[in-house]
Amino acid sequence: MPDLRGGGGPYLAGGGPDLAGGGGPDLRKAAGTEVRTGLGIYDFAHPLVAPSQWAELTRPGTPLDWVVLNVAAGPGVRPDSQCLEASGRLRNGGVRVLGHLDLAHGTRSRADLLGDARRHLDWYQVDGFLLERCPADRAALPEVRRLVTTLRALREGAHLVLGHGCHPHPGYAENADQLLTFRGSWAEYRWSQVAEWTADYPADRFCHVVHGVPRGHLEEALRIARWQGAGTVYLTDRTDRGGQENPWETMPGYWDDIVSQVGTGVSE
Repeated sequence: MPDLRGGGGPYLAGGGPDLAGGGGPDLRKAAGTEVRTGLGIYDFAHPLVAPSQWAELTRPGTPLDWVVLNVAAGPGVRPDSQCLEASGRLRNGGVRVLGHLDLAHGTRSRADLLGDARRHLDWYQVDGFLLERCPADRAALPEVRRLVTTLRALREGAHLVLGHGCHPHPGYAENADQLLTFRGSWAEYRWSQVAEWTADYPADRFCHVVHGVPRGHLEEALRIARWQGAGTVYLTDRTDRGGQENPWETMPGYWDDIVSQVGTGVSE
């Protein structure tokens, strides 16, 4: 598998990715001349801790593709009334809610994962799942495929997002509704490259989540996502402070700005 993160020319700010001189596909064809982008709310804090932020998600017109419900590194050990109320408000408003399943890079048993999935379904009636820390290598693909098949049997029409955080083996694209192919900092994202095989799929198959994006670079970050063919994004100015904090748990300071810019499409 080729080096997907460096060595072939970075995204050029203001001008799209550097596609000159290569034999690969023109990634602009994958992104299209007008890419519809939506927000994926990745890992908000518990509704009891951040009630106003969860309430903000129900504002009409907010371009949400999905919201992840992560009660306690999964569904928790008992039903949580605050989470049930928050997820219910979103689902009643037509917003897709995904239960958080931590695959721990393939180290958790399928029985444990299916137990978490059933609790998410029984307690919160989720619409699908984010399979966080999903393996990305070819060797793990058969086991992930079996898990995905079982999850679809548990919940008809389940929306499944594989949370690799990097470009996985291309075979994973046939086993989920979306792949999360970038999770990281703005410093990494602005020089990131997209895997050539992603040009064979539409933008609504890919998600990017980026922390540490300064307000002044918000438009540039959205442009990168669109050029790289990512239809679902979450961008925040919060940082992980060297891995010490969760940058996704609170809304970005420019929430109103990102809501106004996302979802309308941009002509390149």
